[in-house]
Amino acid sequence: MSSSPPPGWYRDPSFPLTERWWDGTAWTDHRRQPEQPVPPVPQPPARRGPGRTRVVALAAVGAVLVAGAVTGGVLLLGKDGDGGQETRTTTASPTSGTDEKDGPSPAKSATPSPAEDANRVVDDLNGITFPVPDGWEGGDRSGEEDAVLVTDGTFDCPGEGSVCRGGVVVSRTVTGSDETAPKILAENDIEDAANDAFDRDVLDQQPYDGITGHEVVGSGSVAVAGRAGYYVRWRVTTGAGAGGYVQSLVFPSSSGSEAPVLVRFALDAGDEGPPLDDIDEIVRGIRPAGDAEADTGGGVGSSLGPS
Repeated sequence: MSSSPPPGWYRDPSFPLTERWWDGTAWTDHRRQPEQPVPPVPQPPARRGPGRTRVVALAAVGAVLVAGAVTGGVLLLGKDGDGGQETRTTTASPTSGTDEKDGPSPAKSATPSPAEDANRVVDDLNGITFPVPDGWEGGDRSGEEDAVLVTDGTFDCPGEGSVCRGGVVVSRTVTGSDETAPKILAENDIEDAANDAFDRDVLDQQPYDGITGHEVVGSGSVAVAGRAGYYVRWRVTTGAGAGGYVQSLVFPSSSGSEAPVLVRFALDAGDEGPPLDDIDEIVRGIRPAGDAEADTGGGVGSSLGPS
């Protein structure tokens, strides 16, 4: 297994709307505009989250989506005398993120790597593979940004006119931050994960009529692919629909510079969503690339806390 991504064109961390050549060990000065083939039939692209699809014709769209920053902050769910949003827990964490910058770990390739087989999908950049549970499929053709897994099929969102997915799993490299502790990174990311999945989308629509509150239902240390990581799980309530669950999981990569890997889970809590146990099944099945059948020891994915 290679210790770093192979040479090729990747999204430029300094200028995300362009691609930059990675020679296998360092960035070069060669840049190009990313290829954007025109699809043969207009169809709505999907959003991240438990799946939001923007209803716009692709023939009129030429923008390139850029990965969102992983930042901390206070989720604005307070309640005042006039009524409003509320939470059953409050979380305020120092800011850290995944703002991209030049470094030894390039961003994800514009061309996703194919899965090794129908039962696993591969994240080549972070050197890991994911199992594909029943009712899920690889996310590289879903239109969901940085998705490695999505549930098959879509449904009408309960809020503003959009199309949603029951579940989405995304995988990213955490860059642009001096912080490497999985616990801090996971705690700082969970609010953004909730907002991206269940609040406003890039078209300023609210497929779930916004977030009205959240409850922390799990957190703790977890072994992932033989590495010590940390997870935080929220139960999110929304203005429309059954709400859902989000989880931020961070652990060191098993390849390259061992930069932290952020895996986000977003599941609709209604009938359209997958079983909550699918999160634990996926975490337990994450393996180093090339060692899908290996026993990485230590009870991989065993320290997940209560379901």
